[in-house]
Amino acid sequence: MDKQFESLLQTRLYDPFGLLGLHQEGADWVVRTYEPHATQVALIRKGGNETLERVHPTGIFEWRSKTAPSLPYRFCVSYGSVINEIFDPYQFRSTISEQDLYLFSEGKLRQGYRMLGSHSIETDGVKGVRFAVWAPNAERVSVVGEFNQWDGRLHPMRSLGSSGVWELFLPEIKEDALYRYEIRNRDSGQVLVKTDPYAQGYELRPGTAALASTANRHEWNDAEWLRQRGQWDWLHGAINIYEVHLGSWKRHPDGRFYTYNELAADLVPYVKGMGYTHVELMPISEHPLDESWGYQATGYFAATSRFGSADELRNLVDTFHQAGIGVILDWVPAHFPQDSWALARFDGTALYEHEDPRLGFHEDWGTYIFNFGRNEVRSFLMSSAHFWLSEFHFDGLRVDAVASMLYLDYSRKAGEWIPNKYGGRENLEAVEFLRDMNIMVHDEFPGAMTMAEESTAWPGVSRPVYLGGLGFSIKWNMGWMNDTLGYFRHDPIHRRYHHNELTFGQLYAYTENFVLPFSHDEVVHGKGSLLSKMPGDAWQKFANLRLLLTYQMTSPGKKLNFMGNEIAQGREWQSRWELEWWQLGQEWHHGVQNLLHDLNRLYSSLTALHDQDFQHEGFSWIDCNDAEKSVLSYQRRARDGSTAIIALNLTPVPRSHYRIGLPAQARYREVLNSDSQYYAGSNVGNSGLINAEAIPWMGLPYSAEIALPPLAGVIMVPEE
Repeated sequence: MDKQFESLLQTRLYDPFGLLGLHQEGADWVVRTYEPHATQVALIRKGGNETLERVHPTGIFEWRSKTAPSLPYRFCVSYGSVINEIFDPYQFRSTISEQDLYLFSEGKLRQGYRMLGSHSIETDGVKGVRFAVWAPNAERVSVVGEFNQWDGRLHPMRSLGSSGVWELFLPEIKEDALYRYEIRNRDSGQVLVKTDPYAQGYELRPGTAALASTANRHEWNDAEWLRQRGQWDWLHGAINIYEVHLGSWKRHPDGRFYTYNELAADLVPYVKGMGYTHVELMPISEHPLDESWGYQATGYFAATSRFGSADELRNLVDTFHQAGIGVILDWVPAHFPQDSWALARFDGTALYEHEDPRLGFHEDWGTYIFNFGRNEVRSFLMSSAHFWLSEFHFDGLRVDAVASMLYLDYSRKAGEWIPNKYGGRENLEAVEFLRDMNIMVHDEFPGAMTMAEESTAWPGVSRPVYLGGLGFSIKWNMGWMNDTLGYFRHDPIHRRYHHNELTFGQLYAYTENFVLPFSHDEVVHGKGSLLSKMPGDAWQKFANLRLLLTYQMTSPGKKLNFMGNEIAQGREWQSRWELEWWQLGQEWHHGVQNLLHDLNRLYSSLTALHDQDFQHEGFSWIDCNDAEKSVLSYQRRARDGSTAIIALNLTPVPRSHYRIGLPAQARYREVLNSDSQYYAGSNVGNSGLINAEAIPWMGLPYSAEIALPPLAGVIMVPEE
């Protein structure tokens, strides 16, 4: 017993439940508690309180009797003149099931956030908070918080054996109380203070403590949206995404962030009014550094407190759904930061990461790489994906940096990486995790999508797992984006020599389910805004940008634009400031916004522009060979036979009698012209209807002469 006392006082006691709480020792019942700050402890009984004996001067108290106390029992603890009545936490049994522990250890627990972390529960008729954390290499783990003066001696946790999970139920803890875990490594004796990896709320940065048992009180009103989502044919539907960084879409005049509720009031109607079908939120998992934009997450189960509470985020998602807008979350399972209070070397060992930096560290980003081969880490990440889709009703996950997960030699020189067991460069464990994650999402969340930011030639990223693919719904088309922006940077006089940069993408356009992105990555780190990439004088810059957006919105593939693209923001994006909304007072900027508004609505309403985004039957060139004039023309088709004709003039030279092939003898109406005066263009175009003539042209049976405005695109549809 003295040895156990010594271990308790040195905060090394591995099994506190073997010493503290209620025990039968021979013929006696013993209740033992540790209260180092107490002057007296008494057991509350019906016949009157019975004082515990101080059996150690440091504050170990003991009660002995031939009869056991009624459960659950309480103490009356005196701290000088202050008296508290408390339940003894060491009288309660474990409430974590063996089945959950088994699934967690096998890497198959999809809802680990319900087992680990802090949760309000009731056991033996007593309400409180159950704390649970995975720390397999710990000698002792304690819950420390504002409820025990952050004293690691007071609440050591129960070890649940080989699972590596530690658990403790603390009665009558107030909701949102601040807490952490104090962990002593069993080999080195190092004591670490860590925040809870599974916490569902944290205090506002720069604080790092977790919030105990954050409640979910939001009443959802999106049942009809979820029902329709489950029946939606997204493969043939319109998907047009507005990518948003919540901290810089708008700011208050004094620099304060908009809250989730304020964004529900302002952002939702804006997105709806502009005609987008979805928003994609850049990472809103809790993170310590604003400048990381959320890509260095420390809380994989908590919405950042920068913008308000978790329920307020639920309200934002709910408001989007009621407006008919889907919400995609940018999710980062590839890596995590080095912060010593978070996941890094969590129990004094490389627990979530690899020990060997050739496997476990990103030199480029200064972050640790998850150990996808460790079952408990797989359960952690799988549960995180499940959490956001289940608890916040997100409609999909955009998975960041997939290429860095797939390749062991990603951004590494020879000798800086370790091959897999077959000698290859593929990260087999990460591949297996991604496949399992995609199966889970599509299995449990009907209609939800997963999107891969993946820039290599890995085959079958957006093909089903049963066909050998990774199982993502959609893949970002980084090749199309790079080729397109590279082309548009050229002065129009030189574009004839780079014509293939716009046509090459059709060679692989249907090998994956692609989204065409102009994302935040293209307008940061000295790259400038989309507008600043365009060549020429001011008129040509805006005309080129309107042409670029017209090309994007009529090309096969779903669409994504980062906030600010729609107003032709002049400077590159800065996360510390709001967008330059004041520029909408200028005609050219307002014209671009009007154009994208109309393009968004046309993309959704014209079936031909979205129905076969992923099938080669939905696209054909009319003429892809007119490099001399830098003109492209093509048609988009839907399964119902409807068509749209698109012609792009990629030079500032107007083409007044440009003959274009047409598939049918019909009258064609110009439904959009990016050079229109409504978009601050020069208003060259085709008024009235265009009659197809029986003159074969460009391999088509009919044709017509049209006016091609300078640096502009036109969209034509046949009249019924």
